[in-house]
This record gives sequence, structure tokens and C-alpha cells, in this order.
Amino acid sequence: MADTVRIETLPDLAALPPAASALLDAAGRANFFFGRAFLATVATHALEPGARACCALAWEGARPVGVLALQITGGRLASLTSPYTCLYAPALAADLSPAARRAVGFAFGRFARRWPVVRLDALDDDRADLADLLAGAAAAGVVRVRFRHFGNWHEAVGSWQDYLNARPSMLRATIQRKLRRWERLPEAGFTLVDGGEALEAGIAAFEQVYARSWKEPEPFPDFNAALMREAAAAGVLRLGVLHLGATPIAAQFWLSEPGGRASVLKLAHDEAQQALSPGTVLTAMMIRHLIEADGARELDFGRGDDDYKKLWVGARRQRVGVLLINPRRPAGLATLARHALGRLRHAVRRRDTIAEPQ
Repeated sequence: MADTVRIETLPDLAALPPAASALLDAAGRANFFFGRAFLATVATHALEPGARACCALAWEGARPVGVLALQITGGRLASLTSPYTCLYAPALAADLSPAARRAVGFAFGRFARRWPVVRLDALDDDRADLADLLAGAAAAGVVRVRFRHFGNWHEAVGSWQDYLNARPSMLRATIQRKLRRWERLPEAGFTLVDGGEALEAGIAAFEQVYARSWKEPEPFPDFNAALMREAAAAGVLRLGVLHLGATPIAAQFWLSEPGGRASVLKLAHDEAQQALSPGTVLTAMMIRHLIEADGARELDFGRGDDDYKKLWVGARRQRVGVLLINPRRPAGLATLARHALGRLRHAVRRRDTIAEPQ
């Protein structure tokens, strides 16, 4: 492959030159998870101890054509992702041809050979630009090992009534019954926060509810509040809080993006108020608002295959990861051998299962 692209490493996103920053900003407009606001929040509030953010900037001559936000931990290179990342992708110039994208991947593959293993995760397996990038990396001499990362539940939506009619009958009946009951309560209240002076009070209410919920403590306690502030500044925050009198009893926050995608990031409710089904009530109220007021056309329930998600949205897609392994390094060769052994064991177990008499 022609040597047309070079990689420059920069210490953080703030060091990007203006033209490269424009690539990142364009990616963020397409998907909040791809942009500076989310990535910088991960870099500041969701890295393991000892990790540091960096980025690989791809140049084609004097023109920046790609930005890969990365992190280095203990000598390992990985995508700048975290337990909160629902989707990751490099920021590439929109006018790159498939061959040009492969050239960027080739340059990144040569760069990746400095490490035994480079891990990229939270990837969309269907993106053509990502496939081109990884094909280019493979041509540079790294071995690609794909793995299943997490499931993502989602659904295209039209009107609120159509969405409600498409829900399982038990959930639909529960939503209608619990909403009627909630609306009759004299102390019932609902607050929707998207920024402004109400933001800090909304964040405090969210934290209060989360502390009284069934949720495990956050691995990075400052992340949610920091992300809500960034999302509010970007105009995409939708933070909903149910109150019983002055007491918040359920809270959740979503990203409502201009393209019509609404993604829930965190939700929680006070277990002491379980009889009111505050989580169900608030989720229904938020989805109704997102559809009717914001014009949402896709609901996205983020990371994981939690059972409740299958009730609220009906389609699943697989997010994947890729290891870029340098087999010329001992640690890379050992990683490749472990994955080959794992695939062999899986194949043997599957064969034995199929061979069992019924």
C-alpha cells in the first residue's frame, strides 16, 4: 500500500490543530459519543489510575484526515472508551474514498505495531469506514482478532401511541395504569431539565435517587455529573426527575440528539417507593416527551442485555471490539495464541453439544 499517510501522536485532544478539531467536532455532531465533549469527559473522569489520554492524528500531506482518541495504560494502547461508552469510532474526513481510508488504517497499523496489542472496542460492526480502516491496519502487519463486546437494544419509533401499542401487553397495561395513578397523586411532580439554572439542582436530585437505588456504586463517581454538564452545554441533555412532594424518587438522563436519536445513559429509582413503580412511570414520561416534543425517531438503551430493555425496545445489535496484535512481539504472540486456543475450545464444546444424543 502506498505510503501516503503519516501518524502524529498528540498528548490530548486539546493539542489538536484547528483543522483536526473540525474533524472531531463534525463527528460529535453526527453522534455525541464521537465528539470532544464526551471524549474529554472520559479522559478527565473515567480513566483507570495510571492511564492517560492521547490521540493519533493522521495526516495526508498537510491535511489532517483522521483522529483516533486513545489511552495508554501500563504500556497498553486502547481506544479512549470506558464503561460509559456506548459507541466509539475514529473521526475521519467525510470525503475520504475507501482506498484513502485504508491508507489511514495502514498508517495506524504501522503505528500500532509499537505495542504488542492495541484494543479498540464499543464498535459498530456494520460501519464501512471502520472496515476499511481495519483492512488497512491488517495490511500493515497486525493481526485482527474480533470479539463480541456488548449488546445494544434499540428501536425505531413513530408516534407515542404507535410506540405504546407496540409494547408487550403487560407493560402497556402497566404503563397506562401507573401513569393514571401517578397523575392522581396530589404530591406528584415531574421536572425535566435540559440546562440553565435548574441544572445543578437536577444533578443533585439524580445523585440522591441513585444513592437510594438498587444500583452498585459508580466506578467513577464524578462521571455522571460531569457528563450531564457537558451534554447540557451541547444542548442534548434531557434529565427527568420524579418528585413526591419535595423528595426525588426517580431520575434518569438521556441524550436527545438533533438527528432524532435519543439514548438513555443512566436511570434509577428509590426502592422504598417501589409500590408506585416510579421507574416505569418516569421512563414512559421521558419517552413520550422525547417522541412528542423532541421528535425522537430512534430510542437507544445503551450497553448491555438487561431484561427490562427488551420490553421497552425490540431490536438488538451487537457491538464488537477488535484487538490489533503484533505477532512479532512476545506478548502479542502470546495473546494471539490464547485467542486461538479459546476459539478451539469453543469449537470443541459446540461440536460436543451438537453430537450429544437428543
